Amino acid sequence: MAENERQASYKPAQYERYEGGSPEAERLVFERLAREIMKVQVANRRASGAQGFERAFHAKAALGVENARLRFNDDLPAALRGGFAQPGAEYPATVRLSNASGMRGPDGAPDLHGIAVRVKVSAEQSHDLLATGFPVSHARDAREFVAFAKAMAGARNPLQKAFGLFVKLPLAVGLGTANRMRRNVQAATRHTVNSLARETYWSRGAMLWSEAGPVRFLLRPAVGGGPEPRPDRHDPNFLHRELARRLSRGDVAFDLCVQRYVDERRTPVEDGSVEWKEAITPPIPVARLTVPSQDITTAEARSAARRIEELSFNPWYTTDGFRPLGNLNRARKAAYRASSAQRHGTRFTPHEPLRNRILGAPVGFAFRVLNRYVPWHRLPVDLSLLNLVFLRKVLRRLNLIDTDVQEAPPKAEPVPVPVDERLRTERSYDGTYNDLSEPKMGAVGAAFGRNLKPVFRPDLFDTPNPVTVSRSLLARESFVPATSLNILAAAWIQFQVHDWVNHRRYKAGDRAVEVPLPPGGGTWVNTPGGPEESVMRFAENEGIELPGDKPPILFGNTASHWWDGSEVYGGDEQTAKQLREPEGGARLLLDGGHIPIDRTGIPITGFKDNWWMGLSSMHTLFAREHNAVCDALRAEYPSMGEERIYHTARLVVSALIAKIHTVEWTPAILATKAIDIGLRTNWEGPPRNWLNQLGLWLLESHSLTGIPKTMPDHHGAPYSLTEDFVTVYRMHPLIPDDYELREHRFGQRLETLGFNDIQGAAAESQIRKTGLADTLYSFGIAHPGAITLHNYPKSLTHFQREGEIIDLSVVDLVRTRRRGVPRYNDFRAGLHKERIRRFEDLTQEPETLARLKEVYRDVDEIDTVVGLFAENPPTGFGFSDTAFRIFILMATRRLQSDRFLTVDYRPEIYTPLGMDWVEKGGMKSVILRHCPDLASLLPRDASAFAPWRPVPPAENGGEHG
Repeated sequence: MAENERQASYKPAQYERYEGGSPEAERLVFERLAREIMKVQVANRRASGAQGFERAFHAKAALGVENARLRFNDDLPAALRGGFAQPGAEYPATVRLSNASGMRGPDGAPDLHGIAVRVKVSAEQSHDLLATGFPVSHARDAREFVAFAKAMAGARNPLQKAFGLFVKLPLAVGLGTANRMRRNVQAATRHTVNSLARETYWSRGAMLWSEAGPVRFLLRPAVGGGPEPRPDRHDPNFLHRELARRLSRGDVAFDLCVQRYVDERRTPVEDGSVEWKEAITPPIPVARLTVPSQDITTAEARSAARRIEELSFNPWYTTDGFRPLGNLNRARKAAYRASSAQRHGTRFTPHEPLRNRILGAPVGFAFRVLNRYVPWHRLPVDLSLLNLVFLRKVLRRLNLIDTDVQEAPPKAEPVPVPVDERLRTERSYDGTYNDLSEPKMGAVGAAFGRNLKPVFRPDLFDTPNPVTVSRSLLARESFVPATSLNILAAAWIQFQVHDWVNHRRYKAGDRAVEVPLPPGGGTWVNTPGGPEESVMRFAENEGIELPGDKPPILFGNTASHWWDGSEVYGGDEQTAKQLREPEGGARLLLDGGHIPIDRTGIPITGFKDNWWMGLSSMHTLFAREHNAVCDALRAEYPSMGEERIYHTARLVVSALIAKIHTVEWTPAILATKAIDIGLRTNWEGPPRNWLNQLGLWLLESHSLTGIPKTMPDHHGAPYSLTEDFVTVYRMHPLIPDDYELREHRFGQRLETLGFNDIQGAAAESQIRKTGLADTLYSFGIAHPGAITLHNYPKSLTHFQREGEIIDLSVVDLVRTRRRGVPRYNDFRAGLHKERIRRFEDLTQEPETLARLKEVYRDVDEIDTVVGLFAENPPTGFGFSDTAFRIFILMATRRLQSDRFLTVDYRPEIYTPLGMDWVEKGGMKSVILRHCPDLASLLPRDASAFAPWRPVPPAENGGEHG
């Protein structure tokens, strides 16, 4: 009785010890081990020559049936009752019997064998029971298990297996551990198996059994069902044939038994290599598993077996009351999920050739030394490109920080619902299921990641006063143009940012940030018609609640993180459908070629905050482009339905936008030969230059093709855009305060307007009056502002938005501080640049230098935005080299992580017409498709974001305003 009471009072965590001292530390270990298991699958695939990936273990099935039954005994002991384990309860079960190797081989080869059982209790509840034909594991824990799997990966012949066991394994785990593991494996595989129906299978790891505490279970052949004639062991599939003969004559049954926990020494939970001996904890029969007599050679049976081969068994597909216990079992959740995802083509293992790993280390070190004396942008072009390759490697390794709140320790869960087949060929409305193995990754609501460890300093939120910083260092005093660009470049980047990032704000008046005005700073009116106040007030961002005492520095993105055109199409199904033509048409709604407006004069589109005429021109252009793609698809593929046309057109337009940004906008704002080559390499692959090709082959062969020809790779952290990325894309100085609208045929001036005359509701009436062609021409011949200090648009320093009047430059500073983005010097150092030690290291301009010293007490206090704007950029760059480091990290990541821009960027998904549309298209082709009269005005040898050719006004035409 005392023993029963002691067992019943067992708490699951009592004897579980987490590697590294905490569930989170252990989770990181398991994630790394899961990636190693995926590499084992890759090695096994190469060695076996299999077309696809097999299961990492138990690859070859001898039996798969869906019509088995599990029935609990009528006399089930009271102490073992709980959950689905009730006297006389009976449930349908799926059963798979298999060999244990990760490669298919003849049944007569030395091997372990296993059983997987899925007990279906209800539509919402099931339990996966996995067991192997030996009572003890060769590995104490997950590290040893993975080390053994890696040592034996791809080993097919005796010599390879011996090398793995006697050389690779001792090097990985030590000689003593390797000897113990080898003895266990040899004892297990020495056993001759003639029938999988007559074998016993042990769980080898502990599990919770409701209130009874830890148990191990085993499945042993039921009494009866005598032995069959000895099979032909020369037949490579004799185990399957033996089962077929046996089942044709009668049922196959196993008794499910449990061994109860006694103490940590004799029945340990954490050590999988210790046998729970029957003399210490006798097996107690609790249920019978019956595979009914049947013909498993029929077409129906073969179809069922194929369905089972597509299943993913995982001991964590259960309930909390029956969850697995111990290190090995905790690791299985991550490992099995990763292995299954790779097998089903939803997760991928990047391959780095040995030559790249060997040569990469010394070359990377050489560049780090070289960059102490010569920055990358002052090197010859070929050398600077290679330098950037290695800088990006460093950034990927050190500057991708996972901010997701991860599950640790693992929790039981139901069997995942199969992915909707449509989501394999369509972008979802909200960004879910881009990564089919992690459906919520990058979706609407997913948290912004980090490139640098956040610094949360509430005591410095108002130090120095952000209003003082803005007025002294940011505010535009006279317009400084960016003469290599046109205003379309300014409109484009806002168009893109609206697709990428948006922090949710509380409604005006609900919860506000208050910024005190500095002494002598006057007053501020925070709402239209409101009183004069001594503080600036604007809506606070809504953060994500974090467990424990963590500071509130995690924020969700109300847009999806993917490059999916959500600014055009909307970020949810309801919005997306409202933007389409009635009756489920594929085309987007347009009103006379322009975006429809609501009763307030605001456009009806995917994202319309901060609306102005430049943004309207981009939305109008790409809404028309979507409709042009739809029309072309309908003409080329008459049998294609409207829903498929819509989603295919969205894929095409989104990919075209990504291409334009990658190979046109970015080289325009970072106007150097190295960047132009590097970004075209991202999309198209490197130039056909033998030296470039050889260098990449030796040092980073991954870059030998454009990213769209590669597999998705998240580089060790779940994909998301980051708070640091948001910070470097604060490019508001690009916006001029006044605009001259001109007619493109004769060059006549139409109007001169201020920004407030073309923003908000006024934007749509103005673009309709001017026309899209003249709007594009007017912006194409005019320059945006330079991204520098003292050039923040005046119109944005007193800006009305959603019932608030804000100074957007102050908001930019405050948001960056409160979101925990490090100040400029720490930001710079975190991106592997030398810290500045004095203000003169940042600028030599006397007036700016004096103001910096007046505003900040020391260089470590300089705001990130201020430092980025003040920094002297490389020749041709429109923004700083420090900001550029975030860019080179995240620019490729946005492509590389996206399934629809890598592995599913193919004709089967996009259609051949769609692929051709993207590959041959660009910003010029989009403009000319919808405004063909502009053909002679676009730059000949530059992108559409470079200044256009202005038409001289006709001598006798005059001008009018």
